Amino acid sequence: MSAIAIALQEAGHRVTGSDAGFYPPVSDNLRKHGIQFYPGWHVDRMTALGDPDLVVVGNVAGSNNPEWLYTKANGLNYKSYPEVMGMFFIKSHSIVGAGTYGKTTSSTLLSWILMRAGLDPSYMFGGITEGTLPPARIGEGAWSVIEGDEYRTSRWDPRAKFYHYAPSHLLLTAVIWDHADVYPTASSYTEAFQDLYEMTKPEGKRILSEQACTAIKPGDHQPLVYGMGDTADYRYSDITLSPEGLTLNIEHRGAVTPLASSMIGDYMADNIAGCFAMAHEIGITPSIIKKAIADFPGIKRRLERRYHAEGITVFDDIAHSPVKATAILESLRKIYTGKITAVFEPNTGNRRSISIPQYDQAFRHADEVIIPKLTKLKIDQTDKEKPMDGRALTDVITKSHMRALYIEDDDDLIRHITRNKQSGDVIVFLGSHGFRGMIDAAVKKFRSRAV
Repeated sequence: MSAIAIALQEAGHRVTGSDAGFYPPVSDNLRKHGIQFYPGWHVDRMTALGDPDLVVVGNVAGSNNPEWLYTKANGLNYKSYPEVMGMFFIKSHSIVGAGTYGKTTSSTLLSWILMRAGLDPSYMFGGITEGTLPPARIGEGAWSVIEGDEYRTSRWDPRAKFYHYAPSHLLLTAVIWDHADVYPTASSYTEAFQDLYEMTKPEGKRILSEQACTAIKPGDHQPLVYGMGDTADYRYSDITLSPEGLTLNIEHRGAVTPLASSMIGDYMADNIAGCFAMAHEIGITPSIIKKAIADFPGIKRRLERRYHAEGITVFDDIAHSPVKATAILESLRKIYTGKITAVFEPNTGNRRSISIPQYDQAFRHADEVIIPKLTKLKIDQTDKEKPMDGRALTDVITKSHMRALYIEDDDDLIRHITRNKQSGDVIVFLGSHGFRGMIDAAVKKFRSRAV
């Protein structure tokens, strides 16, 4: 929401906003761009300049929120943020990057490539880069790149956000059941992506990973496929991994392009291949794509290295599901030889009993799994099932992992993960929440020892 607010302000609109609270770096960034904001819900402040022309309502706005009640009672024009994306960001050439995992990285990298190619796109992605690329922008060009989130649009629209993005082109990274709180069955999850595939314009490019092709029925619109298989239209191979990044080759119609990236993890090769394929199919030359990929600075919270000294490394990653955690841990195991400790906190859907089968062997590449005290969730009072707490989740993981611990106290957890570490050891925090400052505390402890 803050990224969209800044992009709209930069485009010439006057933007104000409210939320439960504001904290750095979001508060600093809003202030830097001259956006007026305030904590709490105050109708008098919302209407200080008269009734707004448009009220953008976030998913967290409760049904008794005074500003929301005023908006409805007075017939103000209101939209969800995906609807606002459709109004201001979507261009005639609309690329939607979607999928269970990899969509943020792919949408960000693709936006970067189009910017470097001089196409001046509009874009929005759900991450923060390590460099200077803001997470949302309204450009003057005919292209847009939007991260197509499959989570619900709003309290009044249960459809996925990507239904509002009018795709002329689709980059689909993966379709593996997730968000059980919104999609109660695997088939209901797949159906949403099938709709996205079918709503893409007939003349547009449909770029799918090999995994996504196993879930989507192509019908009359055959996709272009990227992957490591011999039949892939864009085939990647010869991956080399190191703590400094990765290299790979991409072959298309007999032409081989070597690529290098500072991003870590072999699964990143799949994201890079998908972006290469889409960029190439819309007319960007391999030389421009290659240079853009090499220069891409990476994304925060995607295997973000928070500490590295004396051979000990601490990573932070947003992987909040067992499927995503498996991919991260498998990549780390290919790079590091020491002990891997995973601190894991799942999102809402992956705390439900229906998600339990996905935890089987999910942490097989970690030497130790630690579940912290889980962040308190807003619980729908009409829901008969309560989400798993930390102890229950630990019991589930213990069924297929010998070393799974529940450590409720944050200080005890920090002491546990920082003691007796040796060169080559890795600690990785996996989850969408902020871990209550535990990452900073662990880094501070390691640094104090290194002095």
